[in-house]
Amino acid sequence: MASRSYSNLLDLATGAADQAPAVAALGALRRRLPRVVTTPGLIDDSPASPSTPPRPRTIIVANQLPIRSHRPESPEEPWTFEWDEDSLLRHLHHSSSPLMEFIYIGCLRDDIPQAEQDAVAQALLETHNCVPAFLPTDIAERYYHGFCKQHLWPLFHYMLPLSPDLGGRFDRALWQAYVSANKIFADKVLEVINPDDDFVWVHDYHLMVLPTFLRKRFNRIKLGFFLHSPFPSSEIYKTLPVREELLRALLNSDLIGFHTFDYARHFLSCCGRMLGLSYESKRGHICLEYYGRTVSIKILPVGVHMEQLKTVLGLPETEAKVSELMEMYSGKGRVVMLGVDDMDIFKGISLKLLAMEELLRQHPEWRGKLVLVQVANPARGRGKDVAEVQTETYAMVRRINEVYGEPGYEPVVLIDEPLQFYERVAYYVIAEVCLVTAVRDGMNLIPYEYIVSRQGNEKLDRMLRQGKPEEKKSMLVVSEFIGCSPSLSGAIRVNPWNIEAVADAMETALVLPENEKRLRHDKHFRYVSTHDVGYWANSFLLDLERTCKYHSQKRCWGIGFGLRFRVVSLDLTFRKLSLENILMAYRRAKTRAILLDYDGTLMPQAINKSPSTESVRILNSLCRDKDNVVYLCSGYDRRTLHEWFPCENLGIAAEHGYFLRCKRDAEWKTCVAATDCSWKQIAEPVMCLYRETTDGSTIEDRETVLVWNYEDADPDFGSCQAKELVDHLESVLANEPVSVKTTPHSVEVKPQVKHRSSISASSLHWANRPGA
Repeated sequence: MASRSYSNLLDLATGAADQAPAVAALGALRRRLPRVVTTPGLIDDSPASPSTPPRPRTIIVANQLPIRSHRPESPEEPWTFEWDEDSLLRHLHHSSSPLMEFIYIGCLRDDIPQAEQDAVAQALLETHNCVPAFLPTDIAERYYHGFCKQHLWPLFHYMLPLSPDLGGRFDRALWQAYVSANKIFADKVLEVINPDDDFVWVHDYHLMVLPTFLRKRFNRIKLGFFLHSPFPSSEIYKTLPVREELLRALLNSDLIGFHTFDYARHFLSCCGRMLGLSYESKRGHICLEYYGRTVSIKILPVGVHMEQLKTVLGLPETEAKVSELMEMYSGKGRVVMLGVDDMDIFKGISLKLLAMEELLRQHPEWRGKLVLVQVANPARGRGKDVAEVQTETYAMVRRINEVYGEPGYEPVVLIDEPLQFYERVAYYVIAEVCLVTAVRDGMNLIPYEYIVSRQGNEKLDRMLRQGKPEEKKSMLVVSEFIGCSPSLSGAIRVNPWNIEAVADAMETALVLPENEKRLRHDKHFRYVSTHDVGYWANSFLLDLERTCKYHSQKRCWGIGFGLRFRVVSLDLTFRKLSLENILMAYRRAKTRAILLDYDGTLMPQAINKSPSTESVRILNSLCRDKDNVVYLCSGYDRRTLHEWFPCENLGIAAEHGYFLRCKRDAEWKTCVAATDCSWKQIAEPVMCLYRETTDGSTIEDRETVLVWNYEDADPDFGSCQAKELVDHLESVLANEPVSVKTTPHSVEVKPQVKHRSSISASSLHWANRPGA
């Protein structure tokens, strides 16, 4: 059953008297009168001074709200809520400009009974500026645990559904639930948005089709999207049956953000290979042109919340836990290596344990001294693979401890219960090395948190017996396949699949000279402290504002149905042709000049290049009118065009206007005297070389033109080869009277003569007659 918590937009507009209180609050929020906060969580509806500018506002949309809810003990008591201070979305509020107002839209972790949803929605809106999206139970299950966790999440982590046990076959019902859930989120945004002023920032793969629903409702919406997971290579992504729908939906955003260049490169490659789109760099910004709209690409890894970490480091509970852990490990001469991972198949816990086992086997001197503390957080998904990871992990820990352990010493300590954040920070503080060996992961902020925790504070320095700030040190061993790896140039990067190499890296991290450890720590801390979550959020929002700056200077038309909807954006001076006006002008004119392009215009690009019967019929109809002079322009040779178009009065400009003929029975003329085509003997062998080395490319030898076509070749390789071919041809033909020209998917060599413009000069002088 659909939720009653979100309003009917028509009722909201008409002000129906039976609206729930939550709907009235939403209406006030959307009208933004005056959006002046007098006390935390309360909105003052009193008239504002005309001189008071409205606060900029960003609507944050994510799968989950940054809220912890507490179920009442009795039915008479209300639900209570508090901020989840560990949530990245909550960190945006703390770290961004105080002038920015945030509204959060997402789901709650708890199932709210339908009878209580209106009251909960109103309470969250009034106290936390949050708008909950209540998904029907069946949709929520198929949307999150179905499509998101069974299809998108494994695929984005490079896991193909090769069998029912590996991700499962594509299920159309799960896809429909995903779309339905995104539609519910879109309805929530529409309830509160002021489309002229507000920015909308959508987060992660759970809501990838949401931009289409929002763009369809408001063509000029200011919309950003950030993907927090990896984006796979085109070879992996194109196995997804709904690949094009998701790409087109993302392209309905104004700004798309990724953690690393690799993820952005994969996305751009998919756009090029599947949609035929190319990108360019404009003053340092990567941009795609999509139906006249500019879609910008942002590459910036997220950071940690520095103030939160500093606060936790100063808590008495943290200091007490650090003291306890030091007594447990340092007091007994133990050296701690730390791993913090979710218990899922992509975090590489088993590979880390194998590397630890290999280290103890190769270096007996570390037995009895080295301890790997592995914190295993509960998996976010569920299923057979999670159970298998747990079973394998427990078995490996038992085996290592049985072989290399001794009374009072266990080389591996597995913590498989949730830790409080201050407890985790305490483990960071006492760990000499942090290991992150995920086989594929998004950003993963564990290394950043470790670096800040090792920086510590004065009190912790005394506990750790560090006398000077310059003595602070930390060592990282990180996988090459996680998003933060490119940012941590001082870390030891490893291939987690290479067990021996990981074991060697762990030993290197332990024995590295102290001065080297300090230099690496200092370099990392400078980066992490200056590229925190506030820097990331402000940078993204500034780029979103820049990208949307010229929205009002464009004319927009929505085209397409369903998830193929897109907006065509054109200059304000553009005027759409009126069919009625064209017909009136056509009937009024005494003589008419009709110039038609053939290649890709009259006929689309296809394997069969010949015209359709209907096209020939229409051309014949136009040519039979004695007041019409019709010319067809094409790059094909005159013999081919003569066979394709048996129209008596059709003028043809073959080979881009080099050959002209005003009627079928007229002789072909050239714009200039016949040229010497001996240059072909130089150009053709060069083109043959590139044809042989570029699979899918062909050569077309016309009378005066030589064409190398790579339309059916790999787009990236073909484009690269075309650039090389142009340079090669220009070099060998430098002394010949020809020009080398690049067109989409081809390279042409032709004599230096006039092209289509020659038609009007040499054959259409009659057009200046009265009545033309």
